Amino acid sequence: MRLDKFLKVSRLIKRRPVAKQAADAGRIKVNGRAADAAKKVAVGDELEIRLGSLTLVVRIENISETVRKGEAESLYTVLERKGGRDDLLSF
Repeated sequence: MRLDKFLKVSRLIKRRPVAKQAADAGRIKVNGRAADAAKKVAVGDELEIRLGSLTLVVRIENISETVRKGEAESLYTVLERKGGRDDLLSF
């Protein structure tokens, strides 16, 4: 699955164009390397997402074309979180 689509489906970033802009700006890394929006991601990949003062590191646990809002968090595990507001779970 493409990186930008995974970010949208998982609701880490709620809109695909925003995910593409973040990737194109170098704010998203896959396994420690900067990635563009078309990068293919797989189960086990680690994503580092930097938006504003928030840095979130997650590991992909599952990939699905569609998922219900309440089940979106089952697609990833948060490994590390720095900065940002405490009440902000997703971008």
